[in-house]
Amino acid sequence: MTTRVDRPSPRDPTIASTACTWSDDDDRILAERYRDGDRAAFTDLVVRYQRPIYNAAFWISKSVEDARDVAQTTFLRAAERIDDYDPRYKFFSWLYRIAVNEALNQLRRRDQEGPIDDDATLPGPDHLDPASQFDERQRAQRLHHALMNLSTNDRAVLTLRHFGEQSYAEMALALGIDEKTVKSRLFDARQRLRQRLGDL
Repeated sequence: MTTRVDRPSPRDPTIASTACTWSDDDDRILAERYRDGDRAAFTDLVVRYQRPIYNAAFWISKSVEDARDVAQTTFLRAAERIDDYDPRYKFFSWLYRIAVNEALNQLRRRDQEGPIDDDATLPGPDHLDPASQFDERQRAQRLHHALMNLSTNDRAVLTLRHFGEQSYAEMALALGIDEKTVKSRLFDARQRLRQRLGDL
């Protein structure tokens, strides 16, 4: 199965939340349909989640191209491992963990942090009036630069918790560490982010 993930516009600096409005039940139904051979059902899931999955990969990799590769790989892995998905849990949480793991594995393979891609930005809300959009983009730009200058571990825990809305248990599973360590890393990462953001 081939999936295509579109890249967000590199011109808009506003950070888009990964929180999704789709029904969890809808996701479970689509996953079950795909298990039963309905290929179009998985295409619907890709369309729903390509943006937040790309964003998750971007926050960790700091690279537009790497994030795009990770997003592609994430959906391929999910398609191959659909039988591993437990419908008692959110499909998005399962998919998000795959994305974070793929992004971290890619960094480990490269064995380097890589340069900051300052020109790569995420899409912003188009439902706001122009003045509000400008203010939102200014705040987002500061958050963008602050996050991109944190360590990989800091970006990973912040991405999982605040963009992916993962529980501590889900974060521990995704990162391969215990919950106590997750909480400690998240506390430290938040402190470092607050220092970088100053009065924001």
